[in-house]
Amino acid sequence: MGAKTALVAFADGDIRAALRGVTGSDRAAAEALVRRVHPNRGIEPAPDGTLDEFTRPPVGLTYAAALPGVDIVCDQRFTFARPSELPEHLLELGRGRRIVVHSMHSVVDWLAFAVWEDGVLVRSLSLSPEYGIEENVGEPYDFERPYWAGGHPVEPDPDWEDEEPYPLPFHPLDLGEEALRAFFGFILEGYPDPEDVDADRVLLHGFRVTGPA
Repeated sequence: MGAKTALVAFADGDIRAALRGVTGSDRAAAEALVRRVHPNRGIEPAPDGTLDEFTRPPVGLTYAAALPGVDIVCDQRFTFARPSELPEHLLELGRGRRIVVHSMHSVVDWLAFAVWEDGVLVRSLSLSPEYGIEENVGEPYDFERPYWAGGHPVEPDPDWEDEEPYPLPFHPLDLGEEALRAFFGFILEGYPDPEDVDADRVLLHGFRVTGPA
């Protein structure tokens, strides 16, 4: 698996519905969003891209879209081992809205996501095989339950006789794709459903962000 994400969304409702069928975005509105996300930093234009390309942009770059019903920001700066530690100014930016954080890194099999509803943290999860479960707050969503119930175990590789059992009851990236589809309506790896959002058609505007936090 090679999927990586660093997504933050501020939504008025269902993010999937807001993204479905959307292809355009306003650069000026996206820049205003990035300036609120990164106050007191230098903001310079960078080439545009798509949601499929830039779910986890290179360090120093922010990709964003201000769309009807949802604002999306892709930025590595907002990936935390404990996603509940999202900076206060972002929580304030999402006041009265739904905030969803999704972070995933295939190199270390790490997944983290969190959801706030009108300022209240309702779910936060972070886990990897190296560090185990670092955060597990709130009730699991329905899409999680089969994983916690043992329905998706990591099978041992038959070519490795001395392989240790996988230290988690499921592969974090497998659950990460389920969470990505549940929250955002698309996946990065695997077989898309006919109803999935076409992330390759969702335009994001690029910005180079400089200066101290």
